[in-house]
Amino acid sequence: MTTPNLRIHDLPQSERPRERLVEFGADALKNSELIAILLRTGVKGASAIQVAEQLLQKFNTLENLSRAGLPELRKIKGVGRDKAIALKSAFTLARRMARELRQESPVLDNPETIADLLREENRAYEVEQFQVVLLNTRRRLIQIEKITQGTLDTLLVHPREVFKLAISANAAAIVLVHNHPSGDPSPSEADIKVTRDLIRAGQLLKIEVLDHVILGRQTGQRSRDYASLRELGYFYA
Repeated sequence: MTTPNLRIHDLPQSERPRERLVEFGADALKNSELIAILLRTGVKGASAIQVAEQLLQKFNTLENLSRAGLPELRKIKGVGRDKAIALKSAFTLARRMARELRQESPVLDNPETIADLLREENRAYEVEQFQVVLLNTRRRLIQIEKITQGTLDTLLVHPREVFKLAISANAAAIVLVHNHPSGDPSPSEADIKVTRDLIRAGQLLKIEVLDHVILGRQTGQRSRDYASLRELGYFYA
């Protein structure tokens, strides 16, 4: 741990985050050290590492920190406008990097690969976002479309909007995806009803609905951060 009121420049070179990153690589650094590099400087009475530790203590997880808005970040002593912007930029770049994986057109034939593809982007959403993953005949990604945001409801998610996009993209199959900001991916009654409505519409249009994946968060009691409605038995035989 850092000594109270000790500046990073007062630390031995072997303990300074930048020098440690150069010598040992970024993976060797703790989260607080990586955040301190983004912050660059501390504030009177606290080093950049200590400010970073305060951020982690307040937001508890990196996920919560990544979702924090600029005003929330600036409530931490030592995090001004520019530092808050630097943090927000870094987390946004991380999400965009995850989004670039889509360009590789992976095979998306199981809920785990769907969750891997969309996990990082959905972690930042504070409200439910309903998305449709459009696939070709080989179950490879064509594109991902956002349909609506807010609590899932049959009035908000209409088959016309979903399958209009699928037809336009010449998709052979689709996967429905949405997030639960609460962290619990268990489906609600509305989730189940919307899924079954879209399955029936897809059968009429000869566009298969492969699954509905709900993204949440992993906990000590919950080993997976997603739920598959197909795996849970809500799809017709």
